[in-house]
Amino acid sequence: MNTLYDITTKLREELDSNVLINKVTFGDITDIDLNKQTIFPLAHIMLENSTIGERTITVGLSIMLMDIVDESKAEETDEFIGNDNEHDVLNSMLAAGTKTVQEFMRGSSYSDNYHLVGDAEVEFFTDRFENKLAGVVINFSVEIPNIAGLC
Repeated sequence: MNTLYDITTKLREELDSNVLINKVTFGDITDIDLNKQTIFPLAHIMLENSTIGERTITVGLSIMLMDIVDESKAEETDEFIGNDNEHDVLNSMLAAGTKTVQEFMRGSSYSDNYHLVGDAEVEFFTDRFENKLAGVVINFSVEIPNIAGLC
């Protein structure tokens, strides 16, 4: 049984195919060298709580989608937007996450028996790390058939 491999591979494939994402990582976020400029925009996959049912297995997932916020050297003229691209980063990371989640709602992943359970929750963040990163954390659960047999 390769349930965990199957789900994380499917999620990685979806994120790798997204033009808004440059690199996909997995595991503990502290193991990623977030100071490397070349890895952004970054999607980072983390496992959450899961449940095993009689006919299905539900795996909780979190995806951090993030990019570096660039500050303009020009004088700030718009007090709402400011002199950086934070709004652009938040918008593009939300778009990348929305596309990924929709694949599990009604796209090719759904057709392959990877079904989103309920709605995905989105949390926006800015300045969470040292080098002024912004983005979203998307929490959701994916349900797949439980094909494990009794031994």
